[in-house]
Amino acid sequence: MKKALIVIAVIVALLAIAAYVFRDTIGFMIMLASTSPDSTFAEDTRHPAPDYSNPDHWAALPDLDDPADVSPNGLDLDNQATALVDVFFIHPTTYYKADHWNQPLDDIEANTFTDDQVLRNQASVFNSCCRIYVPRYRQATLFSFMDDGADGAQAIRHAYEDVKAAFDHYMGHYNDNRPFILAGHSQGGLHADTLLKEVINGAPYQDLMVAAYPVGYNLDGSNGIPVCDHAEQTGCQVTWNAVGPEAPAFGDTSTSICVNPLNWTNDGSYAGFDHNLGAVSFTAGGGVLEKGITDAQCIDGRLIVTEVRSDGYQNMMFGPGNYHVYDYSFFHMNIRENAMQRSLAYLAK
Repeated sequence: MKKALIVIAVIVALLAIAAYVFRDTIGFMIMLASTSPDSTFAEDTRHPAPDYSNPDHWAALPDLDDPADVSPNGLDLDNQATALVDVFFIHPTTYYKADHWNQPLDDIEANTFTDDQVLRNQASVFNSCCRIYVPRYRQATLFSFMDDGADGAQAIRHAYEDVKAAFDHYMGHYNDNRPFILAGHSQGGLHADTLLKEVINGAPYQDLMVAAYPVGYNLDGSNGIPVCDHAEQTGCQVTWNAVGPEAPAFGDTSTSICVNPLNWTNDGSYAGFDHNLGAVSFTAGGGVLEKGITDAQCIDGRLIVTEVRSDGYQNMMFGPGNYHVYDYSFFHMNIRENAMQRSLAYLAK
């Protein structure tokens, strides 16, 4: 009896340890299961489309006071008032509900998440080089990307149609023949890839594109845009997915594009910790700049980070060693500098 109790105690202890170690993953799986809509996409309610002539349907605009205007603590790097280049940024998934396949535009929680997390931690890296435009759109709910049927794909396409409408409005009413950067993350990276493939590639205004940063999604380069191979190249694209060496891959990544944001090459060369100009998290780190916290190397289509030399980056909701939520934050100052480099190289032509 005593031996059996000891065995049970050991099992309980191991389960408790596993629950602690994999707490982010377990929480993510619970959240994912809870975001599966009860209805099909065809049965779901269609919410009013955004009107991009209405500033309320943009999360960030150059003349708005919005969270994309922030700089790392102690620095004033926002140059939007005088920038000669624009950035059209597409935010990642921030709608985690099962109510609908696509976010209603007036969903307060999703919009607050977009503003407080994404604009500060991601879009703000471009405020040194560019005027920032970030549309709100009827994004696909998180479950759409795990759905095996047609519903998820339809929700993603529905979201893309809003993004395309926003980009068309930007080109028609805001661009005024200015150079622009196209950027996004995760779901936003996918929509940026589709924009490049279906709208920008071959269009007259492709020549206005300084570069594209469709980050955080496995992309194979079939959108027709060259992959960047050095820091000052223009008219090209960069992307990466940051993970630890032991992180499991979501599918085959061997054909995925990977450009190293620490040296801006796509040749698989290693960049050490001294190449990291500064990570910034406005969420956990309060905007503190931390230099040299990661290294990076592209291996089999993934950006391998061997170590994170900071305690401020603990959120691994997609599993241990998956740094998806930090694709921008880890390399904040490198991206900020590179967007300036490419912009100046374009303007010098």
